[in-house]
Amino acid sequence: MNTPPAPAAPRASRWRLRRPGKRGQRWLAASALLLAAIVVLLLLWDWNWFKGPLERMVQARTGRALHIGDLDVDLGRTSTVRADRVTFANASWAERPDMARADRVEIDLRLWPLLRGSVQLPEIRLTRPDLLLQTAPRPGEPGNWAFLPGGDGGRAPQLRRLRVDDGRLQFLDEAGRTDIQLDVHSGPARQAGAAPPLLLEGKGRWRGASFTVRGGTESPLELADSDHPFRLHLDGHAGATHAVASGTLTNPFQLQVFDLQFRLSGKDLEDLYPLIGIALPSSPPYRLDGRLKRDYQVWRYEKFSGQVGDSDLAGDVQIDVAGERPRLTAGLVSRRLDFDDLAGFVGAPPRTGGGETANAEQKAKAAALAARPTVLPDTPYNLAKLRAMDADVRWKAQRINSPTLPLDDMDAHLRLDDGLLRLEPLNFGVAGGDIRSTVRMDARRPQITTALDASVRGVQLGRLFPDAKLAEQASGGIGGQVRLSGTGNSIAAMLGSSDGSVALGMGRGHVGNLLMELAGLDVAESLKFLFTGDRQIPLRCAFADFGVDNGLMQARALAFDTTDTLVVGEGSISLKREELDLLLRPRPKDKSILALRSPLRIGGTFKDPSFRPDFKALGLRGAIALTLGSITPPAALLATIETGPGKDADCGGHYAK
Repeated sequence: MNTPPAPAAPRASRWRLRRPGKRGQRWLAASALLLAAIVVLLLLWDWNWFKGPLERMVQARTGRALHIGDLDVDLGRTSTVRADRVTFANASWAERPDMARADRVEIDLRLWPLLRGSVQLPEIRLTRPDLLLQTAPRPGEPGNWAFLPGGDGGRAPQLRRLRVDDGRLQFLDEAGRTDIQLDVHSGPARQAGAAPPLLLEGKGRWRGASFTVRGGTESPLELADSDHPFRLHLDGHAGATHAVASGTLTNPFQLQVFDLQFRLSGKDLEDLYPLIGIALPSSPPYRLDGRLKRDYQVWRYEKFSGQVGDSDLAGDVQIDVAGERPRLTAGLVSRRLDFDDLAGFVGAPPRTGGGETANAEQKAKAAALAARPTVLPDTPYNLAKLRAMDADVRWKAQRINSPTLPLDDMDAHLRLDDGLLRLEPLNFGVAGGDIRSTVRMDARRPQITTALDASVRGVQLGRLFPDAKLAEQASGGIGGQVRLSGTGNSIAAMLGSSDGSVALGMGRGHVGNLLMELAGLDVAESLKFLFTGDRQIPLRCAFADFGVDNGLMQARALAFDTTDTLVVGEGSISLKREELDLLLRPRPKDKSILALRSPLRIGGTFKDPSFRPDFKALGLRGAIALTLGSITPPAALLATIETGPGKDADCGGHYAK
C-alpha cells in the first residue's frame, strides 16, 4: 500500500505586511499630531491674532494708532474682512482723541487680483461711522486728514461701492468760525450693481453764520484719488440766502478743485459778506445761476446770469484768495438796469413803490427815510468791508430805467486797493448827452476822504421832462462841471463838509412860453397861452455858478436870458442842512397888464422846497430904473455849453426896466 505524499508547505506572500520600524512609527505619530493640530487650529482659529500686526502696520504707515475691538474674515474668491469697534487716532492738536470711529467696518476684497498687485474692493460697508475733519490751528499747516502717505507709483485701490449706515461727519475750522455737522447714509442704488448715492443732511456754522444743508453724492469712488472727480448735489440755506450746487468735486479731503452748477438767491447781496468774506453793496432780492469753479486759491463764477432787484445781471467773477486780501475781478453787463437798484452803493434803499422789488428790511428803511425831513443818505459805510478786499470791476448797462431821471446807459469801472476806492470812469448817458465823472474814496483813515470830478456834456433840455407836451417846448444842450471834495463816512457827511464848485450852463435854444409863464414869471401871459396856444421863446443862454465852502453853495453867477425875460439870481444852498435860499429877479422885456415883476423866492428844504413871489418888491415897480450890465457865463462854462452853429453864447447887452 502506497502512502500518500504529504502536502507541500505554503509559500511566503510577496506582499507580506511588515511591522513598521522605529522610523516609521515616528512619522505616523508626527502626521497624527499635525492633523490633530490642524483640527484644533480650525476649531480654535481666531482672526484677532492678526489685530496686533495689523494695528502696528497701520501706525507705522500713518503715524496714527488704530484700534480694532474684534476682527473676523470670511475667506473665499471674494473675502470679507470685518472689524468691530474700530477707532483711528486723531492729530495731537485736534479737538478729540480719535479722528474716526465706527461700530463696524466691512471690506470685500478679491484675493486673486491681489496676487498680481491689484487691490480690488467691490464694496466697503460702514455701520455708524463718525468722522471728524479739522483744520490745523496754524494757517498753512495741513488738517488732521494729512496722514495719508504720498503716492509710490503703485496702482490705487479700486473701490466699486461704498455703503454707509447711520453715519456722522463733522468739519471743524475754528479759525474760520466754521462747524459743519452732517448725518450721512446710503440711499437706494438706481440699478443693480451700481454704487448707491450718499445722502446727507445737516446744519452748523459757516464763517459764523448759521446754515442748513441737504444733498448727496452720486458715486463717491476713489475718494483718495486727487485726479478722480465725483458728482455731488447740495442744497443749503444760511438765513435768507439759498444755494444749490450740482457738479463734480475732486479730492473731497481738501475741497481745492471743483466744478459746480451753482444757483444763488437771497434778499440782499450784502448778506454774503459773513459767508464768503467778500464785501458787496446792499441790494434788493436777487437770484443768480452760473458755473462755480475752484482751482486751489482761485474761485470763478463763470457765465452767470440772473436778476438783482428789477435789473438783469450777467458776467464773470473771479476771486483770488492767495494774497493778503481776497481780490475780486469781474466783468458785468446789464441789458436793462433799474436805477434805484444801485441805491445800495450810496447807502440808500431801493424804491419800494408798486412794481418795485425790495426786501422787508429795505421797505422798513425806506419808510423811515420817508418820515425824515432830509433826503441825503446818512448810512455810514463799513470801513472794515472797504478794507477787507481788493477789487477790479467793470460794469456796463445798455439801458437804464429811471422814472425821475432821463438816464440812457452806464459805464463804470471800480477799483479798490487796500481801502482806496476809485471809480474811473463813472459815466452815464443822460437825455441824449452824458455825465462823465471820476470818484475817489480813501477809506484808509477813520474818516473817508472823497473827491468827485464830473463833467456834463450835451444834455438836451427837452428830454429832461418826462411829460411829452412839456418836452416839446424846450430845446438846447446843457453842459457843466462839478468838482467837490469832502470828508465823512456817509454821503450826507461827505456833501455836508464839501468844498469846490458847481457850474452848469446852456447856450442857444428855446423854451415854450407856456413853460415860462407856468413857472410864475408872468401871470397874464400864462392865462393867455393856457387858452389860446403857445409860442416858442428863443433862449440866449442860462447858467448857474456856485462856489462851495464847507457844504454851503454860494451863487457866484446865476442868470436865465431869453428874448422875453431876463432872470438874475443870488443866494445859497446848504448841503449840510439841506436848505434852499435863492432869490430870482425876473425882468420881463415885454409889457404885460398883469406882469407881477416880483422876485421869486426859492426856499424850504430839499425834501419840501417852496416857491413864492416876494411881494415886498411890488411897490417898487416903475419907481426905479435899473440897468443890468452885461451877462456873461463864467469862463469855465464856455467849453461845456453848446452855443449853436458857429457862434458864442449870446448873453450880453443892457436892459432897462
